[in-house]
Amino acid sequence: MKTFKITGALIMVLMLTVTSCDDDFEEINQNPNSPEQVSADLLVPTVIRSSVNEVAGLAWGFGNVVMQYTAKIQFTNEDRYNWGPRGNPYNDFYNALRDVNNIIVISEESGQNNYVALAKIMKSWMFSFMTDTYGDVPYSEATSAGEGINYPVFDRQENIYQGILEDLEDANTLLGTSSETLEGDILFNGDIMKWKKFANSLRLRIHMRLSDRIDPSSAMQAILDNSTANPIIQSNDDNAALQYLSEVPNQHPLYTTRSGSFDEYRLSENMEGILKSLNDPRLYAYAQPTTDSDAGVLGDPDTYQGVPNGLADEEALQYSPSGDPSKGGSNFISRVGLMFSCSACTSLASPVAYQAMLISYAEVQFILAEARERGFITTGDAETYYLNGIRASFDYYESRLQAGNFGEIAAVIQPEADYFTQTDIAYTGTEEEKLEKIGRQKWLALFFNGMEAWFDWRRTGYPEITPGPAAFIPTVPVRFMYPTDVQALNAENYKAAINVQGPDQITTPVWWDVD
Repeated sequence: MKTFKITGALIMVLMLTVTSCDDDFEEINQNPNSPEQVSADLLVPTVIRSSVNEVAGLAWGFGNVVMQYTAKIQFTNEDRYNWGPRGNPYNDFYNALRDVNNIIVISEESGQNNYVALAKIMKSWMFSFMTDTYGDVPYSEATSAGEGINYPVFDRQENIYQGILEDLEDANTLLGTSSETLEGDILFNGDIMKWKKFANSLRLRIHMRLSDRIDPSSAMQAILDNSTANPIIQSNDDNAALQYLSEVPNQHPLYTTRSGSFDEYRLSENMEGILKSLNDPRLYAYAQPTTDSDAGVLGDPDTYQGVPNGLADEEALQYSPSGDPSKGGSNFISRVGLMFSCSACTSLASPVAYQAMLISYAEVQFILAEARERGFITTGDAETYYLNGIRASFDYYESRLQAGNFGEIAAVIQPEADYFTQTDIAYTGTEEEKLEKIGRQKWLALFFNGMEAWFDWRRTGYPEITPGPAAFIPTVPVRFMYPTDVQALNAENYKAAINVQGPDQITTPVWWDVD
């Protein structure tokens, strides 16, 4: 009996031990260095950084070139519209959108409405960028692999924008209805009001984008009629702009690029011509004096020279602004401005002068100027909005040049008083002439603002953009082609999309582009 009792006791101990192990099984088998779920504040900075950096890269590689702010003197395919299928922003944005969806799910469960709103705003910004770039894209079934949807349908652009506008309005309402601080917010440092202004300013942009399809009057006026509930960007201090820092991971992408890659891009002859014709001192911010001029960081206008867009490689590399073949090549063509320069390019490069812009005060003012001129809104005065936009752009570049320790350039960046009285700038003329002036100044202010100038140009046609002599097609592209992996892996839905939208070509306009 004694032996039986000892054995029974041992069995009881073993049973309790096994039960205890079972209770802790899930905890023991979780890798603390690879959590299955993280809090929203840990996801937010990566979502912002990855998506904004993607747009900053596209501004450099495509946006500035197709809108003829810059031109390429080497490897000129982008400048000649030799565009094949483009993997990004499509792939990078959908990767980021999975984290956006996680932020929404996690935050809704915990009642953190501010995080839900932030995620919806970033989602809206990303989807508006993607649909303007490609046209119809997966939206309603996007990031639904967890629900068994591995081959999402492509939604029509008009439906995507309906969802975007609903999300932005919802986000504006949600912000401030819970008490949590937005930790991890590297865009606005947790400022709830600035997120509201960002959301409502995006709404204005989108309504203007769709204005040739849908009358935006009631929607835009409703935003302006209640500035307390629907605040918009009111100054450069409200700009939705990612401030880069001197250390990784928050360094801006161009600062760490190779000097050879940076030097492929130069001042466009079109940009040079417009700036000089207007005596516009932003020339000194957007470009550098030529190496041959030996002018240093700041020269007179003649020391800034551009190159035509759309030249073949050999012609571009040997181009001579003066027409003298002995004075051709890169030493005679202006680099992009110092505030955008890379650390390998010059010891003067600044890691903090350049900001990646999502939407600016200047842009919002130009949107309002156009809306007032076209009769979409009754609030304010079109000329006042227009002049505010111009001044905001000059003020912005003065402040960024100061931030980068380019004081010599900052000192000359503001225009003379007679700048505003020039025939091509003064707010006079017919409605069409005024709209052209708004469009030109908006284009000048949108330098390096992602692909926004391209999106807006497709709607307005301002300023005139003429394909270069070696262009592969005779017209400016109006969209990106879908990525090859999408064509292969989601073939059925891809084919259904192009059957409705039109051929998967860079000349096929998106839904809102009716001109």
